[in-house]
Amino acid sequence: MTEAPKTLIDETLHEAITRALEAYAELEALGEEVEDEWTYVTDLEVAWRSRLLEVDAARGSERVAPSISRAVTAAIVEIGRVEDPHRAIDWLSTFPQVVLTAFGEPT
Repeated sequence: MTEAPKTLIDETLHEAITRALEAYAELEALGEEVEDEWTYVTDLEVAWRSRLLEVDAARGSERVAPSISRAVTAAIVEIGRVEDPHRAIDWLSTFPQVVLTAFGEPT
């Protein structure tokens, strides 16, 4: 995975979601290595990406508090540590829920 992202102190919800989705794409790619789970991985990615994009469309221009930016960064760092494709699959449903919770959104 990529190096730890820089926490943006003054960012919009759109920018935070964009960072999260970029990290999520890497997590998905890792999960896709488990051939037997490819459909499941794809289904998770479509569902959670859609949910995050809904929030972006509704609230993307809102500024996020630095604590929320740090929370998203911490979640990105955590999934960046995942090296096992099976663990990546576990995080494909967990990571978006963590991000949505940071934004005060229902999961």
